[in-house]
Amino acid sequence: MFRKGSAVIVLIAIVSLVAAMSALGGSSSTDATTLTVTLGKPSEFKITLSKKTIAKGLTTFKVTNKGKLGHDFKISGRKTRMLSTGKSATLRTTLKKGKYAYICTVPGHAAAGMKGVLTVK
Repeated sequence: MFRKGSAVIVLIAIVSLVAAMSALGGSSSTDATTLTVTLGKPSEFKITLSKKTIAKGLTTFKVTNKGKLGHDFKISGRKTRMLSTGKSATLRTTLKKGKYAYICTVPGHAAAGMKGVLTVK
């Protein structure tokens, strides 16, 4: 069991830690977002994002090709390399509020349905 003096010291330490994190900007939900991006599933010409709306800030896209053809992923002027079946890539970018179109840049793939829009709030 804590003695009264020990409890006060622990409480002061917790308050100090919270104050320091707040002063340094701490972490918040707008600091970083990670999205899973699946290419080629449920159909070959489909891109599926784990979320369609995210908070602004640093965004990491973990992209995996589950299709039978080669695909890539492009958003906000950034693009992964061409991914063959089962291969993955990571793409990081900072997004501001707005709507961002994403596509597969392989000729004909976006026209076949490999495109969409991510909303950033």
